[in-house]
Amino acid sequence: MKTTKKLLSTSVITSLTALLLPLSAPAKADDAQKMHKLYEENCASCHGSDHGGFIAPGLNSESLKGRSPTALRSIIMTGSFDTLMPPFYGRLSDDEIRGLVKHLQTTPKMANPAWTIDDIKASIKVYVKDESTLPDKPTYQIDDINNIIGVAARGKYGRGSGSKAVFINSVTHKQIGEVATGTAAHIIDYDPANPRWAYVKNDTAEIFKVDLYSMQIVRSVKTGFNGPGLGVSRDGKYIMAGSYVPHNAVILDAKTLEPLKTFELEGIDPDGKMVSSDSGMIIGTPFADIFAIALENAGQVWVVDLKEGFPVTKIENVGRHLHDAFLSHGGSKLMVASYVDSIVTAIDLKERKIIKKLEAGCVPHVGGGSVVEVDGRTLGFGTNFGDCDKMVVSVWDLDKMEVVKQVPVSGGTESPAAHANAPYVAVDIISKDRRARTVQLIDKKSLEVVKTLDVGGHAYFPEYSADGKFLYISAGYSGDEVVVYDSTSLEKIASIAMESPAGIFSHGRVKYMTRGLSPDEMKGAK
Repeated sequence: MKTTKKLLSTSVITSLTALLLPLSAPAKADDAQKMHKLYEENCASCHGSDHGGFIAPGLNSESLKGRSPTALRSIIMTGSFDTLMPPFYGRLSDDEIRGLVKHLQTTPKMANPAWTIDDIKASIKVYVKDESTLPDKPTYQIDDINNIIGVAARGKYGRGSGSKAVFINSVTHKQIGEVATGTAAHIIDYDPANPRWAYVKNDTAEIFKVDLYSMQIVRSVKTGFNGPGLGVSRDGKYIMAGSYVPHNAVILDAKTLEPLKTFELEGIDPDGKMVSSDSGMIIGTPFADIFAIALENAGQVWVVDLKEGFPVTKIENVGRHLHDAFLSHGGSKLMVASYVDSIVTAIDLKERKIIKKLEAGCVPHVGGGSVVEVDGRTLGFGTNFGDCDKMVVSVWDLDKMEVVKQVPVSGGTESPAAHANAPYVAVDIISKDRRARTVQLIDKKSLEVVKTLDVGGHAYFPEYSADGKFLYISAGYSGDEVVVYDSTSLEKIASIAMESPAGIFSHGRVKYMTRGLSPDEMKGAK
């Protein structure tokens, strides 16, 4: 296996250069490659390797048409207020910034670049050849491995020393380990069958297999150029990863990270058009040996059976622009958010069909999901990504599949968090003003906002500790800390310094499946 890391295949670089400049201009071609490398190293992890956007808008000749080069240069120099974009003045020279602006305004969004199964194989790196040499228990003090909280730290520039996965003991609120991820860490998932393994995916689609006992990376693989989708099978044998760039997904052997099968993500969308699609959510489930993956642009959910050949069942017309999802009822029901249609679609994974489409406010974003048991009802909570005319958190009865209430909140919301032992559902407010400093608490019984916490920085991605005693919240942008609250009194307990913390992932998720459910409250499949 090769140990060199590829940012882009030679064919992609060549194709891009051919688009930009005639072959008779080698000096200009060199400049184009230099500017593209500069873009990859400073912009692509947020804006997309294909210039088409990722967690930030696309930067290409079409999206920037009519924009003033001076204004673009100013944004690069000073950063964008209250977003993840830092100032690049001092990091890049004035000539580099001017060249980058020209490059962006003359570069079209790239065609879907190739990253084949052979590229994936060649990207594997092995850091620990003999895993039997690893310790047989944690090398630090912790009473229960489920007390680990993982934080995806982006780092100021989305790469460098601040980009890492940080692991915290949620009883002592002390850091117990970290692993460097090169570019911004995005998602952390855990092996449901073996507590020692975690899998971290960064914004450039590299996956790191992490030994939580020794807090070190044992292997890594690059599955594409961008895309957050990641899931682990219930038996811990397989990983599935999806990409925005290119439009594919891959199943990996979880032990070796060897690719086993790739899937081209394309299909008929709800408007009857054949489209190539980004990968939305990918999820494993305790219900069965399957993965579910959302095709964002095709409006489909595919159910992949983990048996010979990895056959696929395609569920069509789920919604327009699918993104994230969560599980309920022992993992047999899947709730998928549709941005454009403002619905959450309930899917029966046993029957592999749509149950119902539920009203969900505008631009629904359910994050990792929150499901709670209240007075004999299974209630699911969904947030809305961005400011809307009607800013609400939707609450559904997941037994009857009907809307219970839409709770008014103070702004757009992103990630709900709940726990069986905590009285509140926490939602992060993501509006671009002082409201973004806050997290609102919804009482699980009254379904009313009863408290607003001013966390500081940009408060987002709340997560309860495995026992539900503490609420962890990232305070990013200007905050650079993870703040810890007592989940009942809501008093501030601790602060952990970190450079641009983002997603927070409790190891307890492997036990309670969806935030808000505990093992003894998870309902069986209906």
